[in-house]
Amino acid sequence: MELLTTIAATRKFVAAARQQGKSIGLVPTMGYLHEGHLTLARTAREQDDVVMMSIFVNPTQFGPGEDLERYPRDLERDRKLAAGAGVDAIFAPAVAEMYPPGYATYVQVEGLTEVLCGASRPGHFRGVATVVSKLLNIVQPDRAYFGLKDYQQAVVIKRLVRDLNFPVDIITVPTVREPDGLAMSSRNKYLAPDQRRSALALYRALNLGAELIRSGERRAAVVREAMAGEILARPGTRIDYVAVNDAETLAPLEEIKGRVLLALAVWVGNTRLIDNLTLEVKDDVAHHDEKQAAPGNCHRG
Repeated sequence: MELLTTIAATRKFVAAARQQGKSIGLVPTMGYLHEGHLTLARTAREQDDVVMMSIFVNPTQFGPGEDLERYPRDLERDRKLAAGAGVDAIFAPAVAEMYPPGYATYVQVEGLTEVLCGASRPGHFRGVATVVSKLLNIVQPDRAYFGLKDYQQAVVIKRLVRDLNFPVDIITVPTVREPDGLAMSSRNKYLAPDQRRSALALYRALNLGAELIRSGERRAAVVREAMAGEILARPGTRIDYVAVNDAETLAPLEEIKGRVLLALAVWVGNTRLIDNLTLEVKDDVAHHDEKQAAPGNCHRG
């Protein structure tokens, strides 16, 4: 497995693969890999001739006072895990390689980024859209892979690819969970044992909301209140948002119908965790969306 640290070296690697007629899959990450990332890599391995992974803690998607400096980093650990998952090359640039002095160009996806995490993390999705645009331009993959734990991010990236006509297929993969249901996240490392137990409230709240909907509840406010109660019953929790939204537009719902997104952002101690679940409410019957596919065109823009 190759470790590439410059844009020039990455483009040279990609050009050599293209000359051999090989397809390329890209798995963008911020490193400190867990099973969710490795599932993305293994999915790419099944679909592409060459699998590239980017490892870059992107400063433009962190706001003031967020955990940019303490975000976990361990490149040697990541290299071993990525190799075991079938990754052929890692692109791990320095910040100055991606954002050289005088850098002044950013990408903004409007509308979809103003709710949920975008409301509480101003500028976050501008940073995400910018770095993903740069990675897609540098690597020019056939497919790029994203996990649905970051559901809003997946929706935003699909809109970005569609609107800017990037020739890439965006492949989304369902959330990978610990055996007790906690969504895998690099930030889980921050949790003390008692906080780890409290963090289970996120998945339990989502399941409670889904059960209410399956039982016939169609008032979004009632579902939100029940989910919030489940979270706040756990010590050390603080709610950023509890949402019952349209899974396509991300707009908040009053009446539950169609494809529905249940989404949470919760502080457990000093750690902010997110999770989500999607359901299909059709003919007044609710079904869990097993594939949890993000909306929009999965194919090339």
